Amino acid sequence: MKKYAADRLMTVVLAPVVSEKSTFVADKNRQYVFRVADHATKPEIKAGVELMFKIKVDSVTVLNVHGKEPRFGRTIGRRRSWKKAYVRLAAGQEINFVA
Repeated sequence: MKKYAADRLMTVVLAPVVSEKSTFVADKNRQYVFRVADHATKPEIKAGVELMFKIKVDSVTVLNVHGKEPRFGRTIGRRRSWKKAYVRLAAGQEINFVA
């Protein structure tokens, strides 16, 4: 596994995604959903989550979420696109966001 700078890894994972779908996936598949930086790669996300939460990550799946086009009268805008990561934890591992 490649070594990454700790300060770069701390900027990779931005926030957990809390939704009905993400809580269902967490209960069923031991996966947690995070909003990650646009430049983040799978190995960087894995190393960042392991560093931040002191857990063992099994696999990472990355998804690009395209920004929607809202309309304001005649004007069409565009929300920003962002990147989402599904992080599967190793057996027996768990992330506690409350602590």
